[in-house]
Amino acid sequence: MKKEEMLSNPRVTIDAIKKYDFTFQKKFGQNFLIDDHVIDKIIAAAEITKDDTVLEIGPGMGNLTQHLAENAGKVYAVEIDKKLIPILSETLSSFDNVEIVNGDILKTDIAELTGGARLKIVANLPYYITTPIIMSLLENHVPAESITVMVQKEVADRMAASPGTKDYGALSLAVQYYTEPYLAANVPPNCFIPRPNVGSAVIRMKIHDKPPVEVKDEKLMFSLIKASFGERRKTLQNGINNFPDLDISKEEVAEALRTMGLDELIRGEKLSLAQFAELADVLYDNSK
Repeated sequence: MKKEEMLSNPRVTIDAIKKYDFTFQKKFGQNFLIDDHVIDKIIAAAEITKDDTVLEIGPGMGNLTQHLAENAGKVYAVEIDKKLIPILSETLSSFDNVEIVNGDILKTDIAELTGGARLKIVANLPYYITTPIIMSLLENHVPAESITVMVQKEVADRMAASPGTKDYGALSLAVQYYTEPYLAANVPPNCFIPRPNVGSAVIRMKIHDKPPVEVKDEKLMFSLIKASFGERRKTLQNGINNFPDLDISKEEVAEALRTMGLDELIRGEKLSLAQFAELADVLYDNSK
């Protein structure tokens, strides 16, 4: 397919919107990507080859899908907006390696859909539901090698943030527990139709074969993390003591922090992933 005929050409996308009388659905957070250079960066960051099976979330009209199909062995494109399915059938008609699925990715059995293939997941994600989708993919251990997504710039910054910074939080720790994040590109609003009100970024997350830290109770660790960032201004022990899913007193937290050689009044934003794992293990052992 010639580049000038692809939907990443703004004129082609505008013509397609008119041809199909397509109306953007605000509830689906639709912003179509119309920049070849950005799409090339996504393909490069995801390291897509003909040996790969790709899962694309939210293909829209197929702007990114056309390029994925040219570079990958197989593409599964899951689109929630049923009005886009007949459009996708036309825009992707020249590719025999794409399977279009109308569905909600949060309710889709991905392993069943893809036959358990080891995936590379690629998406231009709707900003309003970015975090739930990412966390669902990670927590459900979807059979994936990597996840490369376009997200709001501030969300990408949070994913890659280090302890003690303003962007560091529960999302940073979750992403870094399951993956190695890499910020591949910053993307201005003029690369989309319609233009979003904020800047975007492409972030690639390579799934760890095994997490970078060992922890005796993963669920406990993530409950501690959520409690610690529920109210950032609170000390770690106050946040944990007030968290409804945890039955742990301030005194127990203080004792655990002393065991670790940390200040009893420390805040969660100061702890690294390894320290949260250690805190979970100390509290776990002390409860026995």
